[in-house]
Amino acid sequence: MIFAHSLEGAPQTDWQPLEDHLAAVAERSGRAAAAFGAEPWGRMLGLAHDIGKSNPDFQRRLTGENRGHADHKGIGARLLAELGTGFGRIGAYCVAGHHGGLPDYSNTENGRSLTRVLADAKPLPDGAANPLAGSRSPELPFVPNDPFQLSFFTRMLFSALVDADFLDTEAFMEPQKTAWRAPGPPLDRLAAALDARLAGFEKNGRVNALRAEILAHCREKAALEPGLFTLTVPTGGGKTLSSMAFALDHARRHGLRRVIQVIPYTSIIEQNAQVLRDVFRDHPGAVIEHHSTFDPRKAFGEEDNAAESAEARRHRLACENWDAPVIVTTNVQFFESLFAAATSRCRKLHNLAGSVIVLDEAQMLPVAFLDPCLRALEELAAHYGCSVVLCTATQPALRREDFAAARRKGDGHGLAGLTPERELAPAPDRLHAAFRRTELRDLGELALDEVAGLVREREQVLCIVNTRARAAELFGQVADEPGARHLSALMCPAHRSARLAEIRGMLKNGEPCRVVSTQLVEAGVDVSFPEVIREMAGLDAIVQAAGRCNREGEREDLAPVSVFFPAEGLGRTFAAQAEHAAAVLRGPEGEDPFSPEAIRRYFRLHYWLQPSLDHKDVLRDLGSRAGEWHFREAARKFRLIDSPMAPVIVPWDGRAAEQVERLRYAEHPGGPLRELQHYTVQVYDPQLRALDDAGAIEWVADTYAVLCRMEHYDDRLGLTVPGEWKAEDFQI
Repeated sequence: MIFAHSLEGAPQTDWQPLEDHLAAVAERSGRAAAAFGAEPWGRMLGLAHDIGKSNPDFQRRLTGENRGHADHKGIGARLLAELGTGFGRIGAYCVAGHHGGLPDYSNTENGRSLTRVLADAKPLPDGAANPLAGSRSPELPFVPNDPFQLSFFTRMLFSALVDADFLDTEAFMEPQKTAWRAPGPPLDRLAAALDARLAGFEKNGRVNALRAEILAHCREKAALEPGLFTLTVPTGGGKTLSSMAFALDHARRHGLRRVIQVIPYTSIIEQNAQVLRDVFRDHPGAVIEHHSTFDPRKAFGEEDNAAESAEARRHRLACENWDAPVIVTTNVQFFESLFAAATSRCRKLHNLAGSVIVLDEAQMLPVAFLDPCLRALEELAAHYGCSVVLCTATQPALRREDFAAARRKGDGHGLAGLTPERELAPAPDRLHAAFRRTELRDLGELALDEVAGLVREREQVLCIVNTRARAAELFGQVADEPGARHLSALMCPAHRSARLAEIRGMLKNGEPCRVVSTQLVEAGVDVSFPEVIREMAGLDAIVQAAGRCNREGEREDLAPVSVFFPAEGLGRTFAAQAEHAAAVLRGPEGEDPFSPEAIRRYFRLHYWLQPSLDHKDVLRDLGSRAGEWHFREAARKFRLIDSPMAPVIVPWDGRAAEQVERLRYAEHPGGPLRELQHYTVQVYDPQLRALDDAGAIEWVADTYAVLCRMEHYDDRLGLTVPGEWKAEDFQI
């Protein structure tokens, strides 16, 4: 008998036969790949992936007779490669990487290459049956137009294979987990729950009538064929529930499987996910919130329970492969997974097929990687049965004709099929005018002390600047004023949440409230000031700032949103966006600079003037016509957050201090680290070294930086770092 897996302390009669494992993985992998028309591909990869375990050296590893390395992936990869450069090459990548991750074709700097795996592969052992004997290469489910489509297809197949392998191995080694992975509720039930919630909404009043119109129009458009869509809704238009209503109606009408909300900021994710959990509260397992700061005990109201509940357990497992009806996740998690090589990141990808993908705040797509992101979204819509909704108040210019007009060469080809008819909102220009609650004023160039004077003159005002250092400097000039408050990412999330709750109370009670903040307040933070002052930035950021002003129409007139150029300089990080915004503000006299047309003109300018929309040549690594792709290299390059920052844990309250103590002695630190995400400040490496040199850092378990001298954490400013730093050193 040849075995795939052993069980410690169990007789061989209880071990898993290799034949059973290959058959089960083939069944699971084929079923997963069937979602994008590739069932025979998935089945053949499942049959071949572990045939190398028939190697006698590997069998002796299971019995303990051999403690050395025994490769088991090379044989299957080689059998596939021998089928030719089409199916064979694609399958060889998948099998060669099904434990260590997709390999590069020939680059050995980032791990073993496909060519090395194939060269080192041993022949099929005597007496072992070739599971591919007599097989013919299956046909592709679509006709590819370029090599990137084939490399993307390879990654999707890889996802189907590795998830099938994980799940079958888990079912044998830890069968209790199979029961914990109970499927979530069907979309029909979620749609009924959403209908019940929407039926209770007020429809009287001008704003509510507009929200009802947007909702009805979205639901009407659900009948359109799957593909690419835009949803352009001003702040306060109810786009979260309108987009979910469209997604559920559209999915049920066209047989799609799940809804995935992709959001740039964790603060918005937490807010949206809580809204959806409230809507679907009678349907456990409906919403999976997947991001680094998610705290399941807090989300499920289990903070006082020591044991993990069934719902939290189900949630944790569903984060591995996104097998749930509704996923809420980050831009980083979503897009980096689409270009990942690691098995853990790729497992979920096959479950994207047949999904409605809602990109909230779509203007936040990373410009430096815009072309790879758009290519991936196009592929999902064209060949994987997905509908993609670009949802925002400031719709970026991503249509194919926008890019064609720029005559860009080499990259930036835009989204084909994204036409005005695919807009889900009724008449965005009319909606913008109807929801208009602010007007833009240009204050010209001001020194920081002049800006401080403007803040002091107003009882309630929000002033937003571009960097942490500038926010701290400006706040220092107004800190003695009544109601002065500060917000920045130098405050840990728990501290910021408490401060925001305080600010909302001050605004509600009509108390003085003078807030100086970085741009973190702009997206997803539900506050409403009578006036906003904004340092010059991209036009989309200015519009987001305006969304914190007169948010509910408290003022009958248009509330002022004033922008200024700092006399001290913008810094290189923000200069380009600010200049492009200024160019739009110099547009036709009388034009509303917040109008959809002005926003489109800003984004066209912003995209056209970029030297590249794939600044690390990720697509080149995945575009070889000979199939010589470099998956690891592309994954290494594709990092949306590419800055040398490190986390510092701040024991800001008793709960944080308790989790730090848990961390000291934790055998598995994942639990306390997840909870401590709410007490973590990200700093640049030089700032971490400065704190460490000042004796302010304790290295818990020789790994985790914990602030041990709380005099370096100011209750009003957050983390204070010794030394002098330029304003651009501390962004957001």
